[in-house]
Amino acid sequence: MFFRRLMDSPWLYFALAGVALLAAVASQFERVDREVPPGEPQALASLRERQDLNVLFILIDTLRADRLSAYGYERATTPNIDALAARGIRFAKVESQSSWTKASMASLWTGIAPGQTGVMRFSQALPEKITLPAEVLQGAGFRTAGIWRNGWVANNFGFDRGFDLYYRPTPNRPSKGARRHSPSSHRLAGSDFDATQAGVEFLTGNRDHRFFLYLHYMDVHQYLYSETSPVYGSSFSDIYDSALHWVDRNVGVLVDSLRAEGILEKTVIVIASDHGEAFFEHGGEGHARNLYWEVQSVPLIIVPPFAIEGGIVVEEPVANLDIWPTVLDLIGMPALPDAEGQSLVPLILDAGGLESSPEELKGRALFAQLDRSWGGKNKNSNEIISIRREPYRFIYSQNAPEASELFNHVSDPEEQENIRGKDPEMAAVFLQEVEDFLARPKEDWEVPEVELDEMMRAQLRALGYAITPRDGVEEARHRAESDRARDGGKWKD
Repeated sequence: MFFRRLMDSPWLYFALAGVALLAAVASQFERVDREVPPGEPQALASLRERQDLNVLFILIDTLRADRLSAYGYERATTPNIDALAARGIRFAKVESQSSWTKASMASLWTGIAPGQTGVMRFSQALPEKITLPAEVLQGAGFRTAGIWRNGWVANNFGFDRGFDLYYRPTPNRPSKGARRHSPSSHRLAGSDFDATQAGVEFLTGNRDHRFFLYLHYMDVHQYLYSETSPVYGSSFSDIYDSALHWVDRNVGVLVDSLRAEGILEKTVIVIASDHGEAFFEHGGEGHARNLYWEVQSVPLIIVPPFAIEGGIVVEEPVANLDIWPTVLDLIGMPALPDAEGQSLVPLILDAGGLESSPEELKGRALFAQLDRSWGGKNKNSNEIISIRREPYRFIYSQNAPEASELFNHVSDPEEQENIRGKDPEMAAVFLQEVEDFLARPKEDWEVPEVELDEMMRAQLRALGYAITPRDGVEEARHRAESDRARDGGKWKD
C-alpha cells in the first residue's frame, strides 16, 4: 500500500524528483556526456557476482531497428540511445516473435514462442503457470514496477504478475507544441513523458534498494513528437522519425536521473522493442498483418554499469525470446524454467574477444508467428510463420501454402524478390522446419480468455483499433490505407 500511495501522490514527485527532472529537461535532452567507470569485456562475466545491480528495461513500442542512428540510419534520430550503445552491447540482427504487441510481449517476457504461450488472439491472456522475469526478480528481493501505455499489456491480460506496482500513468495535459499524427486519427491521452515522470519518481524513491523498472513507451506507435523535435517532412516515415527523436529524449532524462541519484553505476539498462512498422515496403503501412523484415527486425541494446571502450556488437541473429534468459544470466538470477530462448552471454563474450563457446547459438532458425485472425472472435485460424536463418527468410502461410515466400538477404535485404520457385530445394528444407515446428507438443497450461470491459475497449480505441462486439478487433488505420497510399503516404490536413 505504501508504494501504491507513493505512485498515486502528485506532490511527492515534485518534492523529491522535480528539481532533478526539470534540470535535465532544461539543460537539453540531447546531452550525452554521462560518464560511468570504464570496464573491460571480461568484467561482464563477473556481473553475476554483484549484489547491488538494478535493471531498467525500456520497451519502445513499434520501433524498427533501421531507424536508430546507432544502427546506421542517416538521420540522427537517437543520440541518447547511440551513446548507450557506444559503451554497451548492441545486437545487430534481432527478430521479434510476432508483429503485434500482445503476442510479441508474451513471448518476450516468457522466452516462449507465441504458439506455445497460446497468446495469439486479442482475448487471450498469459497462462498462470508460466513464470515471468518480474516474479523471479521480486522473489530475489527486487522492488518491481511496470509503467505502461499500451493496453495490450494491461493487468487483466496477466502481464502484471511479479510487479509490486503495475499501472498506466495518469496523462498530463500535453505541452502547447505537442503534435499528434496517429494514422488512425485516434488519440492516446498524454505522452511518454508521463511515463518518464513516473519512472523518475520511482527511481528517486528506490535509489537505496535493488529495483527492476519496466517502462513501455508508446509515442513512436502514436507518431507523437514535441514542438522542439526535428521536423523531417510530412510523410508517415518522416513523422515516425520525429517521434523517435522525442522518445530518445525521454531515454536521456531517465539516464540523467540514474546519474543524479548515484545509481547509474549500479544499473543494467536494456532497450528493446516488440515489433517494427511498415512504410509501404510491401504494400501497406503499420504492423500486425505480415512478418516481413520491416516489422520483424527490432533493436536490442544491453548496457552494463560501466563503459566498454568502443562497445560490443553481436552480429549473429538473435531473438526477442532470448532477452530475459540473457539478462537474468548476466546478473546471476535464476533462469526462467519454461523458456525456449537461450542466454546470449556466450555470444556477447565471444564478440568481446573473450574465450567462449557460442557454437550452439550460431545458425539458429528464429521463428515468428502471426494469426491474421488475431482480432476476430469466431474467425478460423489464419496463421503465418516466418523463419529467419541467415541468409534467408522463409514465410509460410497456413491457408495458402502455395503462396509461401523465400528471400535471400545477401542479394535482397528488403525482401522484394520471392525466390521460392528459383530455389525449391531450400524452400523444401524450410517447409520441413515449419512442419516440425508446428508438430511440437503443446504445453498443458490453460490459456485464459478475457472479456474486454468498456475501459479496455476505450484504451484500445485510443490506440487506433476498431472495437465491435460481434467481430472483435481490427486496426482502424488500415481501413483508409489505400487512400493514404494514393496520396503518397502523406498526412491530410
